[in-house]
Order: sequence, then structure tokens, then C-alpha cells
Amino acid sequence: MSANPPPPTPRPSRAAERPRPPRPQPPSREQIAALPPFAPLPLAHIHRVNSAQAAAQAAGQIRRHAWLGFDTESKPTFHKDERSTGPHTLQLASADAAWVFQLHQGDCLALALELLADAALTKVGFGLDGDKRLIRERWGIEPQAVLDLDSAFRRQGYRQSIGVKTAVAIVFGQCFTKSRKQSTTNWATPVLSEGQLRYAANDAWAALRVAQGLGLVPAHDQGGAPPG
Repeated sequence: MSANPPPPTPRPSRAAERPRPPRPQPPSREQIAALPPFAPLPLAHIHRVNSAQAAAQAAGQIRRHAWLGFDTESKPTFHKDERSTGPHTLQLASADAAWVFQLHQGDCLALALELLADAALTKVGFGLDGDKRLIRERWGIEPQAVLDLDSAFRRQGYRQSIGVKTAVAIVFGQCFTKSRKQSTTNWATPVLSEGQLRYAANDAWAALRVAQGLGLVPAHDQGGAPPG
């Protein structure tokens, strides 16, 4: 007569399972506004790229880095069926400098497209789907080695889309100031104002700073301490 099989091992009840930690919640607009200010990149470290000479100089400086903050700006549209003619500027930033390319100038555009297509340059930013779509539609190229930092925050458990302002608050506990007035200015103008240069450059620079804070940028590509 064969022995009875051993009784099955009881499975732990759901009540005994370890509960999942709650998902992190981004700070509210009011909480961010109460934080100490995030020091921006000074104007002296922002380079306007709007000539063949400026493009040549920028090319040598930018290619010293493997990781760059990335963003674009386009002249706003105000009518329902109006199509954007942007991007009109491209911004790239290292840890201690930023370059604002004005894309109406031929040499600047040629270099900008070359850098966008360069897979050796990793470009980090926020909400880049629209930027990449406009680049494809206008010039027929696919930007290479692009990392949207929103995905890094989703891996940390955030469900909401995280933009640069919220990311700076999470990573540094500081308030990144963005001018709504500057965002709706004419980015196709031949001469950008100082306010436009600051706005455009700091969006790209802050993205790189966040990538550094998340440990995504290798130490050898820090490019020096960020200016105060």
C-alpha cells in the first residue's frame, strides 16, 4: 500500500504579502513656488550661434562633450489651423555653457542638423516628442541618441509626466523659474533678446543638471562645476 502524498504547502494569503510602497507624488505648484530658487546659467556662459564664425567656434566646444542638455523653441501659433514653421532655435548645453542656434542662418542650421544626427552625442531633455516631430517634418532627419528624462522619472514610479520645473524641485529641492511671457515671444526673429537667450539656454542647461543629479551623466563628462 503506497504512502499518502504530503499535503500541499499552503500559499500565503494576500493579506500576508508585503504591501507595495506607495507611488511617489510630484510636488504641487504651490510647494514648488515655496522652494529656494534654482540659480540659472549666467548670460556670460550663453553663446548666441547666428553666424558661420560662431558656428565653427561652437562646433569645437560642443564636441568636447558626450552628454548635452537639449531643447528647441518655435515661433508660437495662435490659430487653430495654423502650422508651426519651427523649430527656430536649437539649444544645447554642457555643465558650464549653453549654445543657442538660430536656425535661419545657413551655417548654423547645417551644424545643428549635423549635431542632432550624431549618435555619439547623447542629448537629454524633457517632453521632446514634439521637438523631434517638428525636426522630422521640417528637415527630414531623426535626432539620434535622445533621452527624454520623463522616462527616468517614470522608472522611479511617477505616473504623471515630469517636466523640467518639477524635476528640479524633486532632484534639487529648488524652484526653477520660467517666464511664460518669454515662451510666447517670436523665436523666428533675427536678433534674440537677452531674455530669450536666458530662457532658451536654461531649459537645456537645467535638463542636463537634472541628468547629473540622477546619476545619468558620467563623471568624466561633467565639464567642470556649474557656475554660480
